[in-house]
Amino acid sequence: MTLADDLAARFGQALDTRPEALREASRDFGRLVRATPRAVLRPTSAAQIRDLLQYAGPRHIPVGVRAGGHALYGQSQAAGGIVVDLRAMNRVGPVTGDRVTVGAGALWREVLAATLPYGRTPPVLTDYLGAGVGGVLSAGGLGGATHRHGLVADQVLELEVVTGAGEHRVCSPGRDPALFHAVLAGLGQCAVIVGATLRVVPAPGRVRRHCLFYDDLARYLADQRRLAEEARFPYLEGQVRPLGDRGWRYIIEAVAWYDGPSPPDDGRLLDGLAHDRAAAETTDLSYAEFVHRVDTDEELLRTTGEWLHPHPWLNLLLPHETAGPVVGSVLADPAFADLRTTGLVLLYPLVSARLRAPLFRRPPGRLLWVFALLRTAPPDSHGTAARMVAANRAAYDLARAAGAYPVNALPLSAADWRDHHGTGWQSFADAKWRFDPHLVLGRGPGPELAPR
Repeated sequence: MTLADDLAARFGQALDTRPEALREASRDFGRLVRATPRAVLRPTSAAQIRDLLQYAGPRHIPVGVRAGGHALYGQSQAAGGIVVDLRAMNRVGPVTGDRVTVGAGALWREVLAATLPYGRTPPVLTDYLGAGVGGVLSAGGLGGATHRHGLVADQVLELEVVTGAGEHRVCSPGRDPALFHAVLAGLGQCAVIVGATLRVVPAPGRVRRHCLFYDDLARYLADQRRLAEEARFPYLEGQVRPLGDRGWRYIIEAVAWYDGPSPPDDGRLLDGLAHDRAAAETTDLSYAEFVHRVDTDEELLRTTGEWLHPHPWLNLLLPHETAGPVVGSVLADPAFADLRTTGLVLLYPLVSARLRAPLFRRPPGRLLWVFALLRTAPPDSHGTAARMVAANRAAYDLARAAGAYPVNALPLSAADWRDHHGTGWQSFADAKWRFDPHLVLGRGPGPELAPR
């Protein structure tokens, strides 16, 4: 019996080997890396994932995991292996008090669709709600509320996982904490997340969204720092947009929650800031409208076809002390000149003490900056996309002493990964060998470990 026959006999209709299924699983949102698996498993239970890993591990068959397929550089692929498509495991609920239980294959928009009728919401959401729960928790997850509440992963109360060794386990901070902390922000290296119990909080009825404009980077950074440290707003992000042929305009996006007819006191919230008051924009929205604001952009990009173009994105975490020079240098680099015509630049602060997941690596310092360069390459233009990835590498090298958020269109060597984990490398390696002893998980462009 061949391996293909053996797999088909074991997993039946849950195993998909159709060419179109393999083609889809060989690509991701980044559209930069292609790796064709031998099969796609579409499980409906943790037992099927357990059986797969118990089978694949001793045979050293690589296993990738995907739900929303929003990875950027092959992180969910498995060349010659098996991709686990979790979308059928998307149950959400029940919503009880301060928590909700969700399947790892659920998208965040599905989570909100279940919690908002109860007047509840996760404390932290990423801007894009089409990503899968398991993928975001594996990466860590950053959003506009991170400066107050930490990562999306920091809101997890309990996890249901299948380890790389094929063990079906439930873990939490008080129950099997070593596994719990190896999975959250662990880049899928130790276990497959099957489900999670998330903390939820009361959702506001309305939001007041302030867009504050700056032409000077130093004043922008100073005001963003003040707002983050004083926690005036529950949601705080920022963008950089082109201004004329050479300059840049910096925009603080500061959002306040409220209920009832009376909005918050703008004078108190904006007191002492150095923005251009004549240019400021204020908008009132329902909370649901606000959290779904990116949906319209997605619909437009799908209509134009740009959603399926290559996305050589780069996300960096910078310490406050070097943020200004690094941002200025990268924005002045001719290799990133296309940011003036395509893509988006995000620049906003985080408070390091709020980021609790041990494997989420960050630079030293009390205040950090998310610097995200979200570019789109023309379709069928391998040369342009490759040049963008090379520019990402140069920008990463410039900022590597400050650390980098790991979900990037960026090839990293084994030495890069050791540098990324720093003093935490041995702890990570020990967890990997303990929970995935055959090293079959996360065998895309992730940390490479030699078998013991």
